[in-house]
Amino acid sequence: MAMTSSAKGEVISGRYELGEKLGSGGMSTVYGATDRVLERTVAVKILAEHLSDDEKFVARFRREALAVARLIHPNIVQVYDTGVDRGRHYIVMEYVEGRSVAQLLQRRGRLGPHVSVAIAVQACAGLQYAHRQGIIHRDVKPGNLMVIGGPAGRPQRGTSAHDPPTGEMTVKLTDFGIARAAEQTRLTQVGSVVGTAAYLAPEQARGEEATPAADVYALGVVVYQMLTGRLPWEGSTLAELAIRRESERPLPPTSYDPDVPETLSRAVLHALEGEAGERYSTAREFSRALRAGLAGTEPPAPADQAPTRRLSTAAATAPTRAISDSPDIATPVSPQRVVPPPPPPVARPQPAPVAPRSGPSFFGRLVRAFGVLLLIALLAAAIAAAVLTLTDAGQDSDVGRLISDQIDQQIDNLRDFIERNLP
Repeated sequence: MAMTSSAKGEVISGRYELGEKLGSGGMSTVYGATDRVLERTVAVKILAEHLSDDEKFVARFRREALAVARLIHPNIVQVYDTGVDRGRHYIVMEYVEGRSVAQLLQRRGRLGPHVSVAIAVQACAGLQYAHRQGIIHRDVKPGNLMVIGGPAGRPQRGTSAHDPPTGEMTVKLTDFGIARAAEQTRLTQVGSVVGTAAYLAPEQARGEEATPAADVYALGVVVYQMLTGRLPWEGSTLAELAIRRESERPLPPTSYDPDVPETLSRAVLHALEGEAGERYSTAREFSRALRAGLAGTEPPAPADQAPTRRLSTAAATAPTRAISDSPDIATPVSPQRVVPPPPPPVARPQPAPVAPRSGPSFFGRLVRAFGVLLLIALLAAAIAAAVLTLTDAGQDSDVGRLISDQIDQQIDNLRDFIERNLP
């Protein structure tokens, strides 16, 4: 049976007493609750009924929830417990009294460069930690980024031990446990996926295995939205969104807010590259780029592009460095100009003079000469026989005498040639 606001006061698994409903979505409903054993406030997420009936989904969800329970980081909502009670699957999490980035955007429109980068840097820290443990979030979006303090303000209902002092801000990623289990379900429920699909990396939307670069892409979309108040690509359907993402490049955030440094714009656009190899491959890389961009420094290129970028930068600045008068600055030498000293010459034995090739032996040439004469004689005999046969004139005919004279002349010429070539 599905949970409703009337569930207040109900006890889950004899331990967690439900309080006010904190929020709900297509996959779950979240309640504030009291852990009767440890006497602390927690959040209990009850899976939607249609998901609780899916055995494969529940199995994936439980495996992922157990893995996420091992993630202990100040920028990740801690998972305390998971279980099933009367057919309802639930997870028990750290209670965060703040606002989500989605709520902040709804209230303020856009958050500005400094707040946006501060939120993103903390989110990067949580993602980097999770990635090192082998966990990919897969569903980074404004609703899954909780902000305590800072732009979210001081909580109204007292404080808990994890709340930061006034003026400080803490960002916590939530919903790690449900992300992997829900991935396939989200992709097959067209009616509920359009909003979430805007944050899916292209390779993730194609059904490929998610990597840390997919979480970087999703966070890049969130940062773009915090800076501009809008998504980099918008579409009313999945098909329209996919077409725009393939055929259009997003406008730089500076186009919407001139207070956004161009260097920060470039850092965000690097994270939105369609090919995973062309964007930042780790959350740490993205964090460094965001901080550099906010400071007005050219953000580093993604790791896969960095060698090319460094080479082109060195080539562009080499002439300036070469004319430096400071003796402490070494003039860089491009890789192409570094030529190792030639090896010492190696004495090689001089080749012995080659004697002129002697011609064929006298005997060999004599044999060839007689062979040629014999061939000529046979040819002459054949021609003479043919003439005699055809003319019936024998040697008395004019044609016969003419041919005979020609043959005799050719034989004489051949004899002269052989005599000139024989010793």
